[in-house]
Amino acid sequence: MDGHGFTRREVGILAGGVAVLFLAGTFGFMSLLDESWHAALYRTVVTASLTGLDSTPRGLGAELLTVAIVLSGVAIFGYFAAQIFDSIAHSVLGGAWRDKKRRKMIDQLRDHIIVCGYGRVGRRAGDELRAAGVRYVVLDFSEEALEHAREQDDLFVEGTGSEDDDLVRAGIDRARGIIVASDDDGDNLYITLSVKARRPGITVIARGSNEEAERKLKLAGADRVVTPYTTAGRVMAQLMIRPQVTSFVNAMTSSKTPDLNLEEIEVTSTCGAVGHTIGDLGVASRTGANIVAVRRQSGALEMRPTKDTRLEESDVIVGLGSTDEIRKLEELFEPQEQR
Repeated sequence: MDGHGFTRREVGILAGGVAVLFLAGTFGFMSLLDESWHAALYRTVVTASLTGLDSTPRGLGAELLTVAIVLSGVAIFGYFAAQIFDSIAHSVLGGAWRDKKRRKMIDQLRDHIIVCGYGRVGRRAGDELRAAGVRYVVLDFSEEALEHAREQDDLFVEGTGSEDDDLVRAGIDRARGIIVASDDDGDNLYITLSVKARRPGITVIARGSNEEAERKLKLAGADRVVTPYTTAGRVMAQLMIRPQVTSFVNAMTSSKTPDLNLEEIEVTSTCGAVGHTIGDLGVASRTGANIVAVRRQSGALEMRPTKDTRLEESDVIVGLGSTDEIRKLEELFEPQEQR
């Protein structure tokens, strides 16, 4: 029994027990009472179902057979009733327990990502987050989307990003970012406005269907806007023009390439790196990783930084290396009190 109904094996056992009981009772009464097959079957059915006896059986053998059929009927139908009750209890109580556990787990999350809209784009984002080990919560109202979230064992909230209460239940006040991936540009625009009005500093990555939607989403406060059709066309063209370069970039940014990783790390005031150059820190010798870019607090992106590049508070470095090298790089830049 899985909590949602009878298994085939249980159905087979139940049907087989009923068939054996009816056959044995029918042939027994035919033999002991010299009754026709249909009279004997009728006597067996009313006896086994505890609806009463048609008449008192004659003889010790018939009486003992009647007692055996009554006890067997009690056992079979008792088993059936128990399984029905167990199924209902698992469905109602088990579902309530799972919902309570899921809400508790969501309430305990910090610095997670909210995926608002769990269609094709949202599910792909979920796959990448899951592969990277990033905690996230799905927010959607579609039963199909929620069923997919259950299959993936995702944390989810049934609702819509346009409702503040649903965003709160998804942990918007504790999240570090939200991916707004609805199929409707209007919904994405409204959700972006709602999120930014509540938490101006949160990172919002929104989906837009075209350049006009991209422009409006940026005006609404979206930090980044992804237009799947424009992006797909750009990648297809680049695969024709620079196939190896494009394949390399795609591999580098995919969760399916565990041997080489790109990672963003923020330079905090307590990490001990502020005011020092990359060379001073000995990044390459101490971690084996390379810093391939630095995004300044102003938003300027400095490509190919040298060992003389000086790091400042709130800079974001982009590290390149193996999983172990990236781990060492993160340890190098973690706050000193955590070391």
